[in-house]
Amino acid sequence: MFRGTFTTRLDEKGRLKMPADFKREIDRSYDAQFYLTSRNGAVVELYPLKEWEAVEQKLLSQPMSNRAVEKLLNVTSLYGQSLEMDGQGRLTIPEKHRNKFGLKGEVAVIGKMNRLEIQLDAEFTKSVESNLPTAEDFDELSRLGI
Repeated sequence: MFRGTFTTRLDEKGRLKMPADFKREIDRSYDAQFYLTSRNGAVVELYPLKEWEAVEQKLLSQPMSNRAVEKLLNVTSLYGQSLEMDGQGRLTIPEKHRNKFGLKGEVAVIGKMNRLEIQLDAEFTKSVESNLPTAEDFDELSRLGI
């Protein structure tokens, strides 16, 4: 399970050094294979391959005529890229993704349970601080038993 947020840097070749806490979880629960994508065209998501394959299985169980499924498949294919972590715990983020999502310098690697997100550190902080949970959000979470 990926928890927390860690700041790291993308080097000049676009290599991201996996934060130590996340690297330990990857070594314990996954292998070095990942699927990099975006479901909304705004945020880069990094899935251990076995987690992405679980998403694919759920999608396969849906009718391909479902427009929401088709849209999701289109966007995740557009931004989809298989990656492998090297022996030094680095992932090379493709130039296409670095350019589209403005990834350079200090980035936040954000644990989202079964996946990671990668965003510019300052933008992530600003986004979270300007969109804190409301009383209505806490009511909804309470209805979900959380």
